[in-house]
Amino acid sequence: MSKPLGGSEKSCSVLETIAVGAVTPLLPLTGPAVKTSSIMKPLDAPDQKLTLPLADEKATAALAQALSQLVKAGDIIALSGDLGAGKTSFARAFINALPREGDLRGDQHETSQEEVPSPTFTLVQLYERAPATVWHFDLYRLKQAEEAYELGIEDAFSDGISLIEWPERLGGLLPASRLDLALDFGATPESRRAQITAYGSWCERIAALPLAKGAACE
Repeated sequence: MSKPLGGSEKSCSVLETIAVGAVTPLLPLTGPAVKTSSIMKPLDAPDQKLTLPLADEKATAALAQALSQLVKAGDIIALSGDLGAGKTSFARAFINALPREGDLRGDQHETSQEEVPSPTFTLVQLYERAPATVWHFDLYRLKQAEEAYELGIEDAFSDGISLIEWPERLGGLLPASRLDLALDFGATPESRRAQITAYGSWCERIAALPLAKGAACE
């Protein structure tokens, strides 16, 4: 059940994932002026990213489910995109793809899909899953990056799996080792585009993604 609560790395661009797309440069995330902390690594500037066409919400869910098989405790996925671009849909599919705490990974028994609302007002929602508790953050309402400490980001970054909407609100508190996933609207009302940039240990894991044919670290 969910529980509401009140240095630089090498970057890795996915070469071929769900579908072939054009590699396009993307400006670094920007956000309000915030203080930085020496506890966390500084926000790393992205190198280049690949645009991945997603035909519909099912394709977004397929990407989320595939990434859920690669996560481990301490992982951070930074989700960005406009309102309605599919961040919460991605988070819902990702969380429900993970076995509940106590279940064995790979168990094929049916489990009910848990509702995963956007934590717009609670700012963070916890889901007990294996291999670690998932911390789903929505940081849009943060006024100062340091307010995130009150939400438990140190515990989340250390022992949990963090899904962070509006990650730019963390400024320099956003760790450099992470997976950036940006969702944008596609050519049709149902379609979306995803841009993935991997840092740190995510480079090797993305290369092993069943949907990917390869990846290269720079």
